[in-house]
Amino acid sequence: MEHGAHESEPLPDRPAAELSAATKDAEILLEVNDIKVHFPIRKGVLIDKVVGHVYAVDGVSLAVKRGETYGLVGESGCGKTTLGRAILRLTEPTGGSVLFDGVNVADLKPEPLRQIRRRMQMVFQDPLSSLDPRQSVQSILEEGMRAHGLQTGDGAGSKRLRDLLSAVGLPTSALRKFPHEFSGGQRQRIGIARALAVDPDLIVADEPVSALDVSVQAQVINVLEDLQADLGLTYVVIAHDLAVVRHISDRVGVMYLGALVEEATSTDLYANPLHPYSRALLSAVPVPDPVVEDSRERILLTGDLPSPANPPAGCRFHTRCPWRQPTRCDTERPVLTEFSPGHRVACHYAAQIAAGELAPHRVSETVI
Repeated sequence: MEHGAHESEPLPDRPAAELSAATKDAEILLEVNDIKVHFPIRKGVLIDKVVGHVYAVDGVSLAVKRGETYGLVGESGCGKTTLGRAILRLTEPTGGSVLFDGVNVADLKPEPLRQIRRRMQMVFQDPLSSLDPRQSVQSILEEGMRAHGLQTGDGAGSKRLRDLLSAVGLPTSALRKFPHEFSGGQRQRIGIARALAVDPDLIVADEPVSALDVSVQAQVINVLEDLQADLGLTYVVIAHDLAVVRHISDRVGVMYLGALVEEATSTDLYANPLHPYSRALLSAVPVPDPVVEDSRERILLTGDLPSPANPPAGCRFHTRCPWRQPTRCDTERPVLTEFSPGHRVACHYAAQIAAGELAPHRVSETVI
């Protein structure tokens, strides 16, 4: 068992009162406006020709308050990770703007971008491949600090390094070791400590626990929550595990094929999903009560995720939507509109679906 680890416990929901108290009056730290990331498709040997684009992220707008956790969910290929990397400009946006504390990151030259990157860090999905196997933990932690001109202290005994390891639940002896000497959960703690080393305000966590055993996922999530409470951090958490997102997030955005289709507080989204895709995602999550599990509604989707190189016209979800209405859904792309305070949805018929006035009309044995 890892240093400081405890038996895994189920992840409860965060209290709604706690969420609203933490973020109700907070200022906007991150604002993403109509961000696009289109990758060119090239063809030819002697003549390099662009024959199309992959629309990985296509017009996403969202805002994250200082001190809150914004969760991004959706199936593989929906553009979550690309959006997270575009926010930090690890991937160059094709269009739109990313305002971090009022500064448009998308327009910054290399040196100003390097300076602001100290305040925007990333925790990667695979802790093994994201850590240099040839560097000790001490070198890994000091590398970013040196790059940004921060004091590293007096070697392995420095209070700064001891405090970083203590914050993520690792002993000081870890400084002399190398990544291969740790478990997956411990390596992810090192990745978190590396992000913390430069005193960031925002951390984008890309699937921070998906590569870990279930028995240690809760421990890493608890570390992230404790650090947020102690340091006032702001998180964008990218995940496909809806239980993790439900537990850690203040607000949740649901992505489908490069677009944001629904956004709400974690409590509202899980209690009252409005978009057909959100409903399908949540209906696929098992309930640990056999009576409820047997009686609850299951929404089964047909077909596969369309290619982001050739997205459908109109509503991008209409090719798989059980509530699809001909003509309008096929030709008119819905706009992300506020349905109720703090709850936005991009669906022409969200009100009718929520009121039970529109019944699903297509069922398949294929579950996403």
